[in-house]
Amino acid sequence: VQLQASGGGLVQAGGSLRLSCAASGRTFTNWVMGWFRQSPEKEREFVASITWNLGTTYYADPVKGRFTISRDTAKKMVYLQMESLEPADTAVYYCAAGPTVTLLRNSPNSWGQGTQLTVSS
Repeated sequence: VQLQASGGGLVQAGGSLRLSCAASGRTFTNWVMGWFRQSPEKEREFVASITWNLGTTYYADPVKGRFTISRDTAKKMVYLQMESLEPADTAVYYCAAGPTVTLLRNSPNSWGQGTQLTVSS
C-alpha cells in the first residue's frame, strides 16, 4: 500500500484545514485507514481512523468534536477535516493503513510521508 499525504500548512488558532491522503497499490475493501501525528515533544499518537467499507470512525479524545475523518472510495482518498485548531495540534501528520482498527492503532502496515501542520497562537 502506498500512501501520499498532503494539505499541511500554517494556520492561526481557531482556523480550519483539511489534510488529504491518496491511497494506491491494493484493494482496501476490508482495511482501515487512519491519521497519526507527532510533535517534537511527544511520541507519535493516534488521531483518527475510518473503516474503508462501512466508514466507521474512531477519534482520539483530544480531537473529538473538532476533527472529522472521511473517505472517498471511488477516488481512494482519505481526508482529515480539522476545525477549531489549537497550537497543541501542531505536529507532523501521517496517514496510515492496516487490516483492522487494533492493528492500525498499534502497528500500521503502511505509512505515508508526513505533512506539517503549524497552528499559531
